Amino acid sequence: VQLQASGGGSVQAGDSLKLSCVASGLSFNQYGFGWIRQPPGQERTFVAAINWDGSKTGYADPVKGRFTISRDDDKNTVYLEMNDLKPEDTAVYYCAAKDAASGSLYYDYWGQGTLVTVSS
Repeated sequence: VQLQASGGGSVQAGDSLKLSCVASGLSFNQYGFGWIRQPPGQERTFVAAINWDGSKTGYADPVKGRFTISRDDDKNTVYLEMNDLKPEDTAVYYCAAKDAASGSLYYDYWGQGTLVTVSS
């Protein structure tokens, strides 16, 4: 299983970025996905999640109204659209996959992360 995250970069506050996560080696439509970020020197924190069929999404409070998670099952890809970026959004962003049938609270697979840097 591979989760390949991309789309990070260095932007100014107020700008937008769209992250992508391409999954391979798994049955994409049987997995929920999440984005988790790790700011420099801090622990990983939840950002957003989407369930196996895209009918449910969830967001951390700091990103509600600014970030949108979506999925394209035809492309085996999960997206995180980030608008009105703030310096506190600076982090390495990881995508992760969870088998919907397992009922586990934990993600089964993790990608390598993509760095987002927001300057003021």
